[in-house]
Amino acid sequence: MTATVKPEIGSTVVANGIETNYLEDGSGDDTVLLIHGSGPGVTSYANWRLVIPALATKFRVIAPDMVGFGFSERPKDVEYNVQTWADQTVGLMDALGIEKTSLVGNSFGGAIALRIATQHPERIDKLVLMGSMGVPFPITEGLERVWGYEASFENMRKVLDVFAYSRELVNDELAQVRYEGSIQPGFQESFSSMFPAPRQRWVEAMCTPEEDIRALPHRTLILHGREDQVIPLQTSLRLEELIDNADLSVYSHCGH
Repeated sequence: MTATVKPEIGSTVVANGIETNYLEDGSGDDTVLLIHGSGPGVTSYANWRLVIPALATKFRVIAPDMVGFGFSERPKDVEYNVQTWADQTVGLMDALGIEKTSLVGNSFGGAIALRIATQHPERIDKLVLMGSMGVPFPITEGLERVWGYEASFENMRKVLDVFAYSRELVNDELAQVRYEGSIQPGFQESFSSMFPAPRQRWVEAMCTPEEDIRALPHRTLILHGREDQVIPLQTSLRLEELIDNADLSVYSHCGH
């Protein structure tokens, strides 16, 4: 995906005024743009490294770091909100000459994808929403733990425990790698400023009005783990009700 020493660092382009790090692979007429989640220390590489090569066999794949995450710029005066991230993504499309793309949004990334699709429906082909935010729900203990993360190996271990269905899937080695990722310069500082307590307000701030979601014409695939402790299954059930052209797949023994 990249020739740099650090595989999580790809190319840089200015997207809506923000220097944005993004990974790119594959080619073809159809583009897929991947929007990562909001876990501590997350990068597009950490979120999508296993998915990009598979998708790149058929599509041009773009995976950016949202502002405040990963190796994109962290302007001092930036307002971290769903509109900022949506505008950054559309700006990335403009900068790369992408007139239309399919969007895959993971969790917080699903809320961004919904906002883009409702505001720029003509720029979107298909949607995939994975354990997505974007509609109201009472904040879960798991999401409180994720957004309230304070940097330590033990706290990262606890975060990964709520992400995965089984601890066998998230060993100490992975926790150490993700912890070290979360303490790179600037990472924790920006992350801790995004979702301060009380955090229910940030769940609501990530929502798109239901009447706008109901108007979406796009073919949509909604995916959710039945045992998700971070974003409740009810959010995907609601999205499937709202989006006329949507299918929902729920996976057993599956977390976030």
